[in-house]
Amino acid sequence: METTKVNLSIAVSSLFIFSFAVSVTASLSFDFYAASCPSAEFIIRNTVSSSTSNDPSIPGKLLRLVFHDCFVEGCDASLMLQGNNTEKNDPGNRSVGGFSVIESAKRVLEIFCPGTVSCADIIALAARDAVEVAGGPMIEIPTGRRDGMVSAASNVRPNIVDTSFTMDEMVKLFSNKGLSLLDLVVLSGAHTIGTAHCNSFRDRFQEDSKGKLRLIDKTLDSSYANELMKQCPIGAMPSVTVNNDPETSMVFDNQYYRNLLDHKGLFQSDSVLLNNDDTRKLVEDFANDQQLFFENWGMSFLKLTSVGVKTGDEGEIRRSCAATNA
Repeated sequence: METTKVNLSIAVSSLFIFSFAVSVTASLSFDFYAASCPSAEFIIRNTVSSSTSNDPSIPGKLLRLVFHDCFVEGCDASLMLQGNNTEKNDPGNRSVGGFSVIESAKRVLEIFCPGTVSCADIIALAARDAVEVAGGPMIEIPTGRRDGMVSAASNVRPNIVDTSFTMDEMVKLFSNKGLSLLDLVVLSGAHTIGTAHCNSFRDRFQEDSKGKLRLIDKTLDSSYANELMKQCPIGAMPSVTVNNDPETSMVFDNQYYRNLLDHKGLFQSDSVLLNNDDTRKLVEDFANDQQLFFENWGMSFLKLTSVGVKTGDEGEIRRSCAATNA
């Protein structure tokens, strides 16, 4: 009965996502640049591929970048804007990377198709390509996003997931973005690649009287916790990072869900997915079937990159991703 219920929920959600995709393409289009810049997607994909060849951490950075952009002001490249009190300057975004890849693609596009391709589309397409470069599924997403002109640090914290979030807090935030419980579990799978700074999971440990860390979150596998404490001892430099996925850190696969079932989810916000019957069943399904994860990833990623998009006369097409045209 439990399996039937969850599978039915996936089927129903898939139908909803299809309907959602149809409505999205009323403002976005799968051939938006076919006439104005036919080489746009090739240029972006080539930039992501070459950048990853030089720095294997790029896919994880680009994937995190699209999340942090789309959850604040929608998918409008507001995170790219520089200046005092912009999103980029909020402490929650200071460890976000991949900006140089987006700027690099933008510079090439401005040569071949000046004033045509938005930074918002570049971010979405680069994240899509990053997944494929890392071994994940190749998917199509529509384009036509416009760049936003507002970027405020004060908007960041209320709109991004904190690694210490409870299940209820994550469900509420995702729901506010039009994302379902299924989307929450699927998109959490982004943690199958990328790295995290030590302070992002420090709340699972406590310093003892001898100045050493001890595990206080008993939901975490003890051997994994010991390895984390070795990599992130007291006094570790702020720049020290660990892999989100201790098994296949550079490969986009379903290992994240296997790790969760082994109680090796790096963040508290990962581990809480096992505390809910519905989300735990989805974790188990994706851990056992990578193709199922990939299929759902394509649909949930489409929804993510359609959050709060600006189209038509909204926003602008920036000449540089770091500044508005004004």
